[in-house]
Amino acid sequence: MTEYLDQYGTLALWLQTLIALAALVAVAGAVNWLLKRVLLRFAAPYLDDRTDTPDRGAAWLATVIPLLIISRGIVLVPHLPEAVVTVVVNVVRALIVLSVAMAISWALNYANEVYARRPEARSRPIKGYVQVVKIAVFCGAAILMIAVLIEQSPLLLLSGLGAMAAVLLLVFKDTILSLVASVQLTSNDMLRVGDWIEMPSMDADGDVVDIALHTVKVQNFDKTITTIPTHKLIADSFRNWRGMTDSGGRRIKRALVLDQNSVRFLDEGEVDGLKRFRLLDAYLARKQQEIADWNGHALAGDDDAVNARRITNIGTLRAYVIAYLQSHPRVAGGDFTLMVRQLPPGPQGLPLEVYCFADTIEWEEYEGIQADIFDHLLAILPEFGLRIYQQPSGLDLARLGSNAP
Repeated sequence: MTEYLDQYGTLALWLQTLIALAALVAVAGAVNWLLKRVLLRFAAPYLDDRTDTPDRGAAWLATVIPLLIISRGIVLVPHLPEAVVTVVVNVVRALIVLSVAMAISWALNYANEVYARRPEARSRPIKGYVQVVKIAVFCGAAILMIAVLIEQSPLLLLSGLGAMAAVLLLVFKDTILSLVASVQLTSNDMLRVGDWIEMPSMDADGDVVDIALHTVKVQNFDKTITTIPTHKLIADSFRNWRGMTDSGGRRIKRALVLDQNSVRFLDEGEVDGLKRFRLLDAYLARKQQEIADWNGHALAGDDDAVNARRITNIGTLRAYVIAYLQSHPRVAGGDFTLMVRQLPPGPQGLPLEVYCFADTIEWEEYEGIQADIFDHLLAILPEFGLRIYQQPSGLDLARLGSNAP
């Protein structure tokens, strides 16, 4: 024990300093434990039980008190060099600034989480703005920490930022572009979480799952994730399918390519045979009356059939397809467009395009409705004396060769 005493019988100076430091650390640790393990746990039931974000923010804020104890108590430690005291005080003060900044950051996170629970948050997320505020908070904290460490006024550091403006603009170029893009996307309601978008330039085709300051995440239909810089959504074009989703209908636009050699007039027997189709009753009655009136007026005794108007198989098919679509239970009516039209003929045949809307936006249901419609139309074509155009296959050529003399 004597080795720890000086010549006057008192504790050595280094031992006094060590004991004081240990006592200071113990007091700060005890206060930290009481605040975080006792007080915060007692207050936990009164905080939001759906997330632990407030708890984390409160824990960072509670860290300030032990740090204040250290910064105030270090000057009371005996026989500690002044330079050491200054360094410890400056470092602890810098840590206090960091703790407050972290507490503000978690408070902003909690504000974003609370806002995300509101109905309008889906169409107008504030995550990008929260990130901008957090960047400003941490930049301010960094300036204050440096000012505390070098014991200079923050205004002195800020006065030097003017010369660094060009460098800062270069460093934060993407942040500035993304901030402007986020404002435009939000204010113009161009993008929401849950929207289906297509952006071929970024290989994106799927649902928006997250909108942040710098990036927008899109989950493609193959479950991959495409990350798009926010400013790219302003600089480049993309397709948003929200209008289709909101309308409740999905467009069917597909053509039957008919063999032009099968297009012809129908004789009276064939017309009578088509009258067994209930969907054609009104069309055939109206068309026959119209043609009879025109022929009776325009022919004036001319019996040559080439000068008369007659019913065609392709025109009757168009009328049948329109009536079939109008009566289909899964084809949307009302304000949705429904038509059957001929596209320009070409070497591949005569396209007869079906343009209508299914009454669902679900992909699987939509494909099933579309397939059912065209299954029926392909099967019904022979009733009108029409054929689908199809390029000769190897089997066709083999059959042709087998029939050759």
